[in-house]
Amino acid sequence: MRIDKLLANMGFGTRKEVKTLLKGGSVRVNETPVKNGKAHVNPEEDLITVGGEEVEYREFIYLMMNKPGDLISATEDANEWTVIDILQPGDQIFDPFPVGRLDKDTEGLLLLTNDGQLSHRLTSPKKDVGKTYFAEISGEVSEEDVAAFQQGVTLDDGYVTKPAKLRILEAGTVSEIEVTITEGKYHQVKRMFEARGKRVEYLKRISMGELPLDEELEPGEYRELTEEELSYLKSITNME
Repeated sequence: MRIDKLLANMGFGTRKEVKTLLKGGSVRVNETPVKNGKAHVNPEEDLITVGGEEVEYREFIYLMMNKPGDLISATEDANEWTVIDILQPGDQIFDPFPVGRLDKDTEGLLLLTNDGQLSHRLTSPKKDVGKTYFAEISGEVSEEDVAAFQQGVTLDDGYVTKPAKLRILEAGTVSEIEVTITEGKYHQVKRMFEARGKRVEYLKRISMGELPLDEELEPGEYRELTEEELSYLKSITNME
């Protein structure tokens, strides 16, 4: 990897700013000053320092966010605030993106990473990674709905969903439920309930596979995944 690209990726400035940094002589590779931005380094083997401080290179970043209900799941948007906009600059430099998407008014667990392979595997219907949601439903959810979800629901465009697991927490005029799906069609949970004559009033993703949302994260807060959490995600997508 070129030294200028590595330093830019690690937040030492733009390419132009990194060029100035290199010319100043404060960048060393294995104790040798490097001023040519085109010089290649191996971040896994070479000791790279800037002003005497060691640069710890990271290729990937893995974040868990408790998405609030007023941000869109995108990397940028001309009119709306995105989940990327609320990240710290030190995390934004990795160019992370949402793993899948949550509707603007949907809250809860959202993973962000720049690891395209892991993201693809987590969102691929072939991997059958379950996404579990808590929802408040206008209308009494019944065992007939549970059976219908288990069989697969025909949506408004004729698409028949894969089987979903619906669990009734509290039935009533406004029912509380948990539902697990293994695909991510547009507005899928909302459309599944609409097909059953009911309306989703509130929706929150609470887990992906067996990875739960950290309940200590307030809406809009995020943290890095632990090594155990990342290892789990890689294991269920056959990356380990």
